[in-house]
Amino acid sequence: MCSITGFFNNGNAMEHTLQALEITKNRGLDGIGVCTESELYRAENINSLELDSSISEKNVLGHRLHSMVNFVLQPIVYNGKIVANCEIYNWKELAEKYSLEAENDTDLLIKLIEKQLFDADNNSGSTSDIMQTIDGILREVIGVYALAYWLDGNVYLARDIVGLKPLWYSLSDGFAFASEKKALAISGYADIKELNPREMFAYNIKTGSLEKYNREFFSITPLHEGSITEVEEQMRKLLENAVSIRMPDEKFGILFSGGLDSTIIACMCKMMGKKPGIDFTCYTAGLSEVQLPPDVEYSRMMAEELGLDLKVKSIGLDEVETYLKDVVPLVEDTNVPKVGVALTMYAACVAAKEDGIRVMFSGSGADEVFAGYDRHKRSTDISRDCYADVLKIYEKNTYRDDVVSMNNNIELRVPYLDKRFVDYSLKIPPEYKINDEQNKLILRLLADELGIPAQVSQRKKQAAQYGSRFDKAIGKLAKKAGCKTKTDYLKQFYDQPNLKLGVLFSSGKDSNYAMHIMQQQNYSIECLITIKSQNLDSYMFHTPNIDLARLQAEAMGMPLIEELTMGEKEKEIDDMKNAIIRAKNEYGIEGIVTGALYSNYQRERIEKVCDELGLKAFSPLWHIDQEKEMYQLLDIGFEFIFSSVAAYGLDKSWVGRIIGEKDIEKLVKLNEKIGLNVAGEGGEFESFVTDGPMYHKKIEIREMEVIERDEYTAKVVITNAVLVDKE
Repeated sequence: MCSITGFFNNGNAMEHTLQALEITKNRGLDGIGVCTESELYRAENINSLELDSSISEKNVLGHRLHSMVNFVLQPIVYNGKIVANCEIYNWKELAEKYSLEAENDTDLLIKLIEKQLFDADNNSGSTSDIMQTIDGILREVIGVYALAYWLDGNVYLARDIVGLKPLWYSLSDGFAFASEKKALAISGYADIKELNPREMFAYNIKTGSLEKYNREFFSITPLHEGSITEVEEQMRKLLENAVSIRMPDEKFGILFSGGLDSTIIACMCKMMGKKPGIDFTCYTAGLSEVQLPPDVEYSRMMAEELGLDLKVKSIGLDEVETYLKDVVPLVEDTNVPKVGVALTMYAACVAAKEDGIRVMFSGSGADEVFAGYDRHKRSTDISRDCYADVLKIYEKNTYRDDVVSMNNNIELRVPYLDKRFVDYSLKIPPEYKINDEQNKLILRLLADELGIPAQVSQRKKQAAQYGSRFDKAIGKLAKKAGCKTKTDYLKQFYDQPNLKLGVLFSSGKDSNYAMHIMQQQNYSIECLITIKSQNLDSYMFHTPNIDLARLQAEAMGMPLIEELTMGEKEKEIDDMKNAIIRAKNEYGIEGIVTGALYSNYQRERIEKVCDELGLKAFSPLWHIDQEKEMYQLLDIGFEFIFSSVAAYGLDKSWVGRIIGEKDIEKLVKLNEKIGLNVAGEGGEFESFVTDGPMYHKKIEIREMEVIERDEYTAKVVITNAVLVDKE
């Protein structure tokens, strides 16, 4: 694909643009271009870019080209100016539909935008009208894109609705955007944010203001009718089309694990390979210094069974460390699972690059669409969880995958995230996706129909970092370096915190534990946010002993933002939003941490607020095993009491005392007997944390009052608590 960037209302715009294009040069080696308000410069490389040395423009667009569809240098200039990082698979059909002569997909985009704006005399409309027009055009596009369109005094930004192509921006010094975060950071920009794919921006150069336009996302209703076989037949047609339209006119590669998702892609490519000109190789990576990694074993098995061309990239422990020096700064993250996946992909891409491969297929997205994760087995609403996973996939996976592949000058193509395929698959009935024994049921049915052996069609998911054994390699390297954790080891390659976060803090175990997990993953916790509800039966917020959240914040040395709410349903969301806005303004947070376990009601409302405020939402406890969570809390040093109980089997003897391992064993037995939620997610109990691994001092409760409402309902009111030194 390409690299795009732009700097506006900045005296060093040209310098910053060239610097951004240089740091992202591997995204496009086929050409370079920049334009100002009045001048356009394009060349095959930066050294032959003949710039006027007297240029002092404050507004500049820049582009690096990775050409797959006709060689057309950018920026492209007509009435307006465009730079795009795109792969539009139906551009020729759109050109024919609208009677346009276009040289490639980007040329089609600008001509189609301007046809709609000027032929219909829409150019006199507001920026909102223009964004609506652009959005209407993008709805017809099949493919992926990130683009900037500069018309008159406004710059319009958009990316594909799933978020496969990255786009970052900052308003810290004028306005700037780029394909990669590091391209803005190198010029000193702060408060760099990723563009939400469900939003389009218009930046007004004259006023310096930013206007947003909300775009429509997918739906999970109505569910498809018909048998699983009938639904699978239609799903198969859509997937075959998604694979077919992504096939390039040259040899390509497939990121191959020998698992369900990538084997289906490879099998479909093999079937289509009977057509002339279709040639591909599968690439697998793994650690060489351990027992044969599972992904290597299964890849070889499937390659022999299905007649696939396979190349295995095996690297030793020393090579892993060498690769990490490139990978960790590349993904700008020290999250261990994320780095492990990135390392696996990077090694495979290195092998593909050596073979001259410029396009790779990936099976990414299947787990999100078809409920492929273990946590989905504990879901109470599969359709909503799959929807949420696709909604947030751009925050978790797509940027990592894009920068890793593009650093090797390889374009990644992802059929499972084709928007027509996603739109259909999110409406597949939950019982066709998962049951108590197995997940991705309908995808496994497809695999059986394609003739994929049962040892793969029924193979349980194993994440790439484990299947390649690279997670084990990182662990060995961390131990060898004397680091306490894998994250501590990875910090030597990228010493910045991943993001600045605020924690929705209730004083209970879940928000405390969620905070700890994010800290362990090298996220910087900037403040705690506590909502003090006057409604004891609030739908959203924990209420027992909430005033003592301030004492907990002091114990951790953390700033605390408190917001009072009357606790009226839905109105309390506005109060929470106000508190989050304060945290964003005062502490520069980039995301919110929640302790949500199972409540879609809570999570969806928090995520909606975060979307509106341009923040990311993290729920690290979502659908984790409840029994496991309770034991882990004790294992890592948390101390907590039950501040209230309200369930059959619990009485006043449970409140006000430190909960121990034997208590958890009793909760597990009660769950087996009467279905009590071990983690208290059903309201069976509320908790209050007195100590934890991030507490510098512990809380000593000196006086409390136990109030018993009935045999199975009681609460404790803490009337005197102090901080004491920890032993």
